[in-house]
Amino acid sequence: MTAPAWTVRLDEATTRLLRRYQGQKPADVVARAMRLLAQADGLLDASGKPTTDRARRRQT
Repeated sequence: MTAPAWTVRLDEATTRLLRRYQGQKPADVVARAMRLLAQADGLLDASGKPTTDRARRRQT
């Protein structure tokens, strides 16, 4: 079963940034940005798999 699509309202500055990624679908750009943010926040490991609470505690 597929999860329902979300609708997200973007502010003007984010919309301007998305326009710089010409030729790419905005949804793809946002998805890539979310994965990068999740990795930076320690929610995903380098391979893209979710980290466990235990692994996150070890990093801090």
